[in-house]
Amino acid sequence: MFPSFPRHDALSALTRGPLRFLTSAWPWRSLAYLSMSGLSGGAVLAIPLVLIFKLRAPDLVVISVAAVLTVIFVRLIGLPFELWRLRLLDPELAAQVPIRRRLAPRQLGYVVTSMMALWWIDVGVLVFSLGAPLLLLSAPLQPDASTWLGIWLAVLGGMLLFVSAYPMTAWMGARAALARAILFPQDRALGEIVRSRARLVDAFEAERRRIERDLHDGAQQRLVMLTIKLGLAQLDAPPGSPLATELHDAHALAVDALAELRELIRGIHPKVLTDRGLAAAIQDVAGHSEVPVKVDVLVTERLPATIESAAFYAVSEALTNVARHSGATRCSVRGEVRDDLLLVEVVDDGVGGADIGRGSGLQGLADRLAVVEGTLVVSSPVGGPTTLRVGIPCRTGSSE
Repeated sequence: MFPSFPRHDALSALTRGPLRFLTSAWPWRSLAYLSMSGLSGGAVLAIPLVLIFKLRAPDLVVISVAAVLTVIFVRLIGLPFELWRLRLLDPELAAQVPIRRRLAPRQLGYVVTSMMALWWIDVGVLVFSLGAPLLLLSAPLQPDASTWLGIWLAVLGGMLLFVSAYPMTAWMGARAALARAILFPQDRALGEIVRSRARLVDAFEAERRRIERDLHDGAQQRLVMLTIKLGLAQLDAPPGSPLATELHDAHALAVDALAELRELIRGIHPKVLTDRGLAAAIQDVAGHSEVPVKVDVLVTERLPATIESAAFYAVSEALTNVARHSGATRCSVRGEVRDDLLLVEVVDDGVGGADIGRGSGLQGLADRLAVVEGTLVVSSPVGGPTTLRVGIPCRTGSSE
C-alpha cells in the first residue's frame, strides 16, 4: 500500500469511516502522546515538590533553587522532548520546527504551555477515555461479580474501548491546532501575501503555456519545414560536391536545433501534460531519465492544471536531482489520489544526504508546492535511500 502522508492529521482522520479510522495509526499515536504527557508534566511538577519536601524548608532560597532547576530541566530536557513529541502530534509541523542550540522564544513558549498548563488536561482526557472501558474489562476479575455479568460487562468495556479512540484523537487534533497557533501564528498580512503569490503563479503558468504554444506552433514548425527543404536540396545537389557537403552540414544543424527546441518546449510545459494528464507526463519524463525509473502513478482523473503542473515539476526536479547528485542505480515514482489529496513519492537507492534546509533546489520546490497548499517531506539519511514525498490538496473530476 501507499505510505501514509503527514498531511493526514488527527482531525482529518476522524472524518473517515469508523473501520478506516480504528485501523489507522492515529488511536495508537494519540495513546502514546497523551501517556507521555504524564511523564513530562509529572517531572516538572515533581522537581520542586521533591526538593522542598526533601529539605523540609520551603523558604525563599529552596523555592528559588527549585525554580532554577525546573527551568534547566525544561530547557535541556523538556524542549527537545516536546519538540520530538511533535512527530506524533503532527509530523508535518515537526519537520518545520528544528531543534536549535539557541533558544527560540516560540519553542520555549510552546514547551512551557505544554508541560505546565496542558499536561494535566492530556492525562485527564486519557483517564476519561480509558477509565470506564478498563474498569468494565476488569469485571470478570472481581470476586463479587457473577460469571455472566462479568462477561457482559467485559464485552461492553471492549466496545467502549473502541469508542475511547475518538475523544483521544479529537484532543490530539486540538493540541495540533494549538501547537500551530503558538509556533506559526498566522496574520492577515501573511494570508494576503500567500494569496498574492498564488495569483502570480497562476499568471506565470498562463504565460508559460502561451510561450510553449507559440514555440510549438511557430518556431518549431518553421524549423521542421527548413529541415525538409534542406533534405530535399541534398537530393538535388551533385554527390560529393562542396554544395552537397554544405547542405549536409546545414541539415544536421537544423536537426540538432529542432531537437533542442523540442527539449526546451518540453521543459517549459510538456504538451503531454496538457493533452493526456499527469500520469502520462510523469511516464514521459521518466523515460528520458538517465537512471532507470519504475513508474506507478494511479491517477486517472484530470486534476486542476496548477496542481498537475506543480506535481509534474516536483517529480521532474526530483528525477533531475537523482541523475545529477544521488549516484543511484534505480528509482521509483508512485502516486495516487486519496481523500482529495494528491500523493506522490519518489524513492532512489543513492547515497542520500539531501537536506531541504540547505537552501538547495529542494527549498525552492517546497516554496512552489506551498503556493498550492502542498507539502514536501524529504527523508535522506547518509547512505540512502532518499525518499521525497509530496502531498497536494485537490478536487478530482475537474480541470482548470
